Amino acid sequence: MVKRANHVGGRRKPSGNADDSGVPASDRRADRLRIRAAWMYFIEQMTQSEIADVLGVGRITVVRMLAEARARNEVQIAIESELSEIVRLERALETAFDLKQAIVAPLSRPDADPIPAISARTGAFLSDAMRPGMRVGVGWGRTLFSTLSFITPKSLADFKVISLLGGVGVARHINPAEFAWRFAQAFQGEGYLIPAPAVVDSVETKVALIERCGLQDIFRMTDDLDAVLLSIGGIRSATTFYRGGFLKEAQREELVARGAVGDLLFHPFNVDGKIVDHPINSVVMSVDVERLRKAPIRILTSGGPEKIEALIGAMKLLAPTVLITDEESARRMIELRDKSA
Repeated sequence: MVKRANHVGGRRKPSGNADDSGVPASDRRADRLRIRAAWMYFIEQMTQSEIADVLGVGRITVVRMLAEARARNEVQIAIESELSEIVRLERALETAFDLKQAIVAPLSRPDADPIPAISARTGAFLSDAMRPGMRVGVGWGRTLFSTLSFITPKSLADFKVISLLGGVGVARHINPAEFAWRFAQAFQGEGYLIPAPAVVDSVETKVALIERCGLQDIFRMTDDLDAVLLSIGGIRSATTFYRGGFLKEAQREELVARGAVGDLLFHPFNVDGKIVDHPINSVVMSVDVERLRKAPIRILTSGGPEKIEALIGAMKLLAPTVLITDEESARRMIELRDKSA
C-alpha cells in the first residue's frame, strides 16, 4: 500500500519554481505521479500497462516509478499519508465520471475558500499541459482569472487562444477578453476575441453580428480546437452570470423553477446535463456546447459548496476529460452521485 511521499505539493507561488520548503515544482509533480502509480498498482491492482495508459506515460516509466517507491520505502502495510486521501478522491472521481484525469486540491479547512487552491492546481496543470501549435478555447470567471498568477510563463510557437464568450460593456477586473488575452500572453501566443457583448438585446442582433460583422470567422475557429478551458457558475449563488448584470433576479428565479443548477458560458443547464429551455439562450454571444465537446481535451476547473449540483450536471453536459476541483467538492460530488445511484 502507499505511504506518505517525502514532498507533498502545496500551494504554488505566483512566481518561482519552489514552494516555501524549497522543493522544486518538478519534484513535487514527480512525487505526485509516483504516488498515483503506486496507488493504482498496490491498491487497485492495476497492471503496469493499464497504469501507463491512465497516466499517459510509457510502461518502462511506470516500472521505474514503482521501483523508486519501493526504494524510498513508500510502500507499507498501512496508508499513512494525507496525500493518500487526495489520491483516493481523484481515482474515485475518475472512475465515477469517466475522467481521464482528476486533480483534487487540498484545503486548509473544510470551510476555506476553494478558489485559491483550485487556481493553484489549475495553473500548475496548464503550465505543463499547454504545447506548441495548440488552439485553446477559454471561458472566464473568478476561478479561471485567478489561475493566471500560478502559470509559469513560457514561449509556445503557433499557440492560439480563442475566447468562447463575448465581452462586457463595463471594464471589470474579471472580463472574458482580459482573461483570454492574458492567458495568450503567458505563452506568448495569439489571442482571438469575440468583439461583442456577452448578451445582446435580440436574436436579430445576434444573427447580424455573426453573419454581417465578421464574427463567423471567430466561431469557425472553435470547430477545430485542441482543448477547451472552462469553469461553471452555480445558478443559486452570486456568480459572474448575474453578478455582472447579465441575468436579472426574475430571470434567475425562472431558471431555478425550470431546474437550472448552473451555467456554462451563460448557457443554463440542469443536474442531468441538459440545457434549460429559456430565452436567454438565444441572445448569448457564446460558443454552443456541441462545439466544445468536439475538443479532445476538455478541462473543467471549479468548486465550492454552491456548485455541487452544477458540477454533477457539467459532467454530463461537457463530458470533461480533466476535472480540477477541491477536496470538499470532490467528496460531495461522489456522495451525491452515490446517493442518486
